[in-house]
Formats: sequence, C-alpha cells, structure tokens
Amino acid sequence: MMADVMEQSGSPIRPGQSAAQEAEPAVATAPTGADAEPTEQQTGTQEPSAAARIVQIRERIDEIDHALITLWQERAALSKEVGVTRMASGGTRLVLSREREILERFRVALGADGTQLALLLLRAGRGPL
Repeated sequence: MMADVMEQSGSPIRPGQSAAQEAEPAVATAPTGADAEPTEQQTGTQEPSAAARIVQIRERIDEIDHALITLWQERAALSKEVGVTRMASGGTRLVLSREREILERFRVALGADGTQLALLLLRAGRGPL
C-alpha cells in the first residue's frame, strides 16, 4: 500500500483524495471563487498579475493531476485483468520481458525518474513481487 503524500501544508493527502478534499482548515481563509483575489499566502507572491497567473497555472495542474489519477486507475485495472486472464488460461503470473519493455520505454522518455514511475505503475497493476 502506498504511503500518504504530504501536502506543502504538512497535511496528508491519501490516494484518491486531492488537496481540495482535505478537511476544512481551522483558520478562516480568503473567499474563493471567480471574484476573489488570490492572496500571497495562496500563491507566494504579492504581485497581483503574477498571483493571477499562478492560480491559472495551478488550475491546469489540477486538471492534469485528475487526468493522471484517472488514467493510473484505468491502467491498473487493465493490467490486473491481463494478469487474471493469463493465469486463468494456465499462463504465468508475470511476463518479465513485457515489464522490461515498459521500464525501458519510460527510462528512454523520462530518464531515471521514468524508471521509478514505471516501477510504480507495474506494481499498481500486478501488486508487489
């Protein structure tokens, strides 16, 4: 099972939970919404145009994160289905040549971090070795 990820605030974010889904903070925050001005605490800058751009960028990052999570879950489910189908037909639990192919694809595209990402993806689909 994956460990909780720590948000910058120090609060844990559990798998399947976004920062926006964390419990309400104990301290009142500035209003949110289209009319609210982003605060320095939220963006790390006092300059209004930079703060607004940071908010826009973060909105896109959140969209990408949502897509990544959805794709991760779909990939894991498909990988599990492949394993179940293979084993039900008398095949092996793992096909190491396939795992090496995936590791290499991610390493070439993303370097050492890609290898680590591929290992996590493989584990999500087949479980720990």
